[in-house]
Amino acid sequence: MRHRIGVTLRRPGIVVPAVLAGIVLSWLGIGWATLPDVSSLAEAWPDTTAYMRIRIAQAVRRGDTLRIRYHPVQLSDVPASLRRAVLVSEDAGFYDHSGFDWHEIRAAFEKARREREMPRGASTITQQLARNVYLSPRRAPTRKLREAFITRRLEKELPKSRILALYLNIIELGPGLFGVDAASREYFGIPVSAVSRRQAAMLAATIPSPLLDNPAKDTRRFRWRTDLIAGRAFAPARPK
Repeated sequence: MRHRIGVTLRRPGIVVPAVLAGIVLSWLGIGWATLPDVSSLAEAWPDTTAYMRIRIAQAVRRGDTLRIRYHPVQLSDVPASLRRAVLVSEDAGFYDHSGFDWHEIRAAFEKARREREMPRGASTITQQLARNVYLSPRRAPTRKLREAFITRRLEKELPKSRILALYLNIIELGPGLFGVDAASREYFGIPVSAVSRRQAAMLAATIPSPLLDNPAKDTRRFRWRTDLIAGRAFAPARPK
């Protein structure tokens, strides 16, 4: 009898993890099956993005009206200087990884461990694209996992040049401003094709905190970041 009771008492320790594992696997399967179809982005620009809808909803709650400015342009219309400034500042290894920069991820987790906070940063351009088009800024494990799934799908379905073109055209760059052309016209009064190197660095410097640090506000932090990006992106190569 004692032996039978002992076996019975040990069963919950086996069954509970198995049940939890089954729930997690089922959730992952449902999550993968319900991912958005990104193939339409291969040729068409999204009519709207999750971030656009979020900003409009926030404005409505404040009793305001937000005018969205969004003018997609081809990648060939974006100067090489701007593409370089964005890559240097946001994802230097963009053309070398498959959606995730594991070196940066490890560094972010190590920094978070030292500072005893949630990991920040380390998002690649593809991850940012997934978040901006389909998700939200909310920092939750479930959102991060869904972001990872969509990132893999984007990398599988689209070439790098298309991912970069989409990113440059949907990234938030100020109140109601989405994409580099809309931002260039608002801040500098010119199409993005005509921006200078300095203006390119300014647009790249806007990406991390577009509602607080942008060319219109011209904060000290914004000027510092602009100088940093310009130095890294356009400094003359040192002789070997």
